[in-house]
Amino acid sequence: MASPLKSTVRSLMMSSMIVGALALAGCADTKSVVNEEYQEEPVEKLYNLAVDALEKGKYEDASTKFDEVERQHPYSNWASKAQVMAAYSLYMANQYDEAIVSLDRFIQLHPSNKDTDYAYYLKGLCYYEQISDVGRDQMMTEFALKTLKELSSRFPDSQYARDAKVKIDLTYDHLAGKEMDIGRYYQTKGQYLAAINRFDSVVKQYQTTTHTPEALLRLVESYLAMGLRAEAKKTAAVLGHNFPNSSWYLDAYALLEDPTIKAPKDEPWYKVW
Repeated sequence: MASPLKSTVRSLMMSSMIVGALALAGCADTKSVVNEEYQEEPVEKLYNLAVDALEKGKYEDASTKFDEVERQHPYSNWASKAQVMAAYSLYMANQYDEAIVSLDRFIQLHPSNKDTDYAYYLKGLCYYEQISDVGRDQMMTEFALKTLKELSSRFPDSQYARDAKVKIDLTYDHLAGKEMDIGRYYQTKGQYLAAINRFDSVVKQYQTTTHTPEALLRLVESYLAMGLRAEAKKTAAVLGHNFPNSSWYLDAYALLEDPTIKAPKDEPWYKVW
C-alpha cells in the first residue's frame, strides 16, 4: 500500500489556503482559561504535523492529529482531506473497525468528493485484509466483495478499479473455497445430497474460479455414491469438455471406467449443465 499512500498524501498536500485567525470574546480571565485548554493552530501546520507522524509510522498519533485538523477547522478545504487521512492512519494501525466507521462517515458526508473512490477502496481493503481461511466464517469476505463491487460500479474509471477487480476475483475464489470445504466435509460424512448442493453451488455461482474442476469431480463421486450413474456420467462429460487435460477429469474418467464418455460439442457446458 506504499503507492496509494504516497500518491494520496501528495495529492492531498498540493492545495493551499489562507486561514483566518479565531477571535475570542470575553473577559481576560476567561481568555486565560480558554487558552490553557484550547490552542488553535494554523491549518497547514496541523496537517503537516499529522503527515509527519504518518510518515514516521506513528499511525495512531497521526490519526489523532488529522482529527484535530477537522476539529479546529471543520469548514476548511483541509477538513475532508484530513478525514480520509485519519481513516488511512487507522487502517495502517490495523484498527480496521475504527477506519471503516470513519470512511463510512466520509462517504456519507462527501458522496461526490474527488477522494470518495479512494474511501471505498480503503474500506474494501479494511474488510479484505480481515479475510480468514476457508475453515472460518466468511462474513468479511462478503463485506469486502460488496464494497469492492460498489467501487467498481460507481467509479469504473477510478485508478483503484483495476486492483478492486483483481480482489473481487480473489474473494469469489475464497467463497468458492469455503463451499468446497463444507462440501468435502459432508462428503466424508456420507451426507451426499448436502455435499452435492455445495459442489453444485460452486459450479453455478463461482464457475470462473479455480475450484470448478474439483467441484465437478466431487459431484461425480457423490452421484456415484448415491447410485446416480447417469448424472455422474453427464457431469464427467461436462468436466471433460471444459477441463480435458486436468487431473480431475482423469480421476472422473477412471471412476466411471466408461470409454463412451464424450464431451458435448454442440453446446457450451453451462447449457448442458
